[in-house]
Amino acid sequence: MNTELMEALTILEKEKNISKDVMMDAIENSLLSACKNHFGTAENIKVIMDRETCDYAVYAEKEVVEEVMDPALEISLEDAEKLDSALQIGDVAQVPVHSKEFGRIATQNAKNLILQKIREEERKVVFDQYFEKEKDIVTGIVQRYVGKNISINLGRADAMLTENEQVKGETFKPTERIKLYIVEVKNTPKGPKILVSRTHPELVKRLFEAEVAEVRDGTVEIKSIAREAGSRTKMAVWSNDPNVDPVGACVGINGARVNAVVQELRGEKIDIINWDENPALLIENALSPAKVISVMADPEEKIASVIVPDYQLSLAIGKEGQNARLAAKLTGYKIDIKSETQAIEAGDLPENYMEQMGLMGEEGYTGDFDEEYAEDEAYGDEAYDEAYGDDTYGESYDESYDAGDDAEEEIEFIETDNE
Repeated sequence: MNTELMEALTILEKEKNISKDVMMDAIENSLLSACKNHFGTAENIKVIMDRETCDYAVYAEKEVVEEVMDPALEISLEDAEKLDSALQIGDVAQVPVHSKEFGRIATQNAKNLILQKIREEERKVVFDQYFEKEKDIVTGIVQRYVGKNISINLGRADAMLTENEQVKGETFKPTERIKLYIVEVKNTPKGPKILVSRTHPELVKRLFEAEVAEVRDGTVEIKSIAREAGSRTKMAVWSNDPNVDPVGACVGINGARVNAVVQELRGEKIDIINWDENPALLIENALSPAKVISVMADPEEKIASVIVPDYQLSLAIGKEGQNARLAAKLTGYKIDIKSETQAIEAGDLPENYMEQMGLMGEEGYTGDFDEEYAEDEAYGDEAYDEAYGDDTYGESYDESYDAGDDAEEEIEFIETDNE
C-alpha cells in the first residue's frame, strides 16, 4: 500500500474538496505523459492503479522479435525470456517501466500536469459552490477599494462590488462584514467571476426571508418590491393563512424584524403594505401613508387615475415624486394623481359626489383653487416628514395596515359611479 500517496490524496480531498478518483486519473495521465516524453511514444504504455491501496504499475507492451528495430515497441527473445520463459517470437511482453528512470524534463512535465489538474478541479468546485448560491445572499468581508470598486472576500472566492451596484452614500472599512446579493456567477479560465450587488430589490426580499419565519416557510408571500436603494423601499405582502397578518409578521414585535433589515441596509426606510388582487385597492395601499378618495384603474392599459384630498397631494406624490414613483413600480400601473380641487376643476368628479362630500353649496363650489393648492404645496413636505419621520415604519405601517378599512365603501362608490 502506498501510504504517502494515500495520505496526500486524503488531505487534498478534505481541504480542496477534490475527489480521490479525479486525482488518481490525473496521476495516470501524468505518468503516460512522462512516458511519452521519455520514450517518444505512449501508445503501448499501460498504467494500472489500485483505487483502494494507491499502488500503481507502469508497463510497456512490446512485441517479441528476433532482431530489435525499435526498442520502444520491440524486445528481443532473449530479454523477453528473462521476464517470462514461456514467451515466444510474436508474443507481446509486458515490460515494467520504472518512473525513477525518467529524466528531469519528463518528471517536471508530469508534475505540472498534476498541479494543473488540481487547479482546474479547485476552480470547478468553487464555481459549483457559488453557482448554487446565485440569486441568494452571502456574507462578505470588505478587503480594499480598487478605484471606485470594492474587493469582497466571500470565503473561497473573491467578488467585485462595482460602482453601479453600490448604494450611493455607503462607505465600508476593510474587514467589515456586509450582506450581498449574488446576481450572476460566470466560469472563466481564471476562475469563477462573481457579480454581487447592494442595490438589487431581491436583496431586501432575501433579508426578510432570513428574518421572518413566515416568509421563509411560504405562509407569507412577498408579491412585489419597488426599491430606490439607500432611500426607500415599498414591499407588498400577502398571507396564505387568514389567521396570519402579513404586514404584522414582517414588522415583528415592536418592529424588531423590520428594524433588523433596516439596520443591515444602513437606515433605508421600508414601507410594508397589503397586497390585493383588486388593482384599485392595491394602488390605494401602495400610496400609503397618503389618504385616497378614489381610484379608477384600467387593467388592460395598466393606467390608473387617483384622486386625493387637497392637503394630501404632496404626501401622495412624495419628496421629488418618490412615493408615487415607487407605487407605480410596485403595482405596475402608470398612476396619475390629482387633488380633489384639480379633479373638480377638470370635471372628473360627478356632482352627486360633491354633494355627498359637502363640497357644493347653493351657489356651487366656492373654494379657491390657486390659494388652496398653494397652501397644499407648502404643507406637503411637512406632512411627508411628519408621516415618515425618522421612524422606520411608524405612521407608514399604521396607514398601510388601516388602508383597507373603508375600502368596500370606496369600491361601491366607484362601481356606482361607473354605472
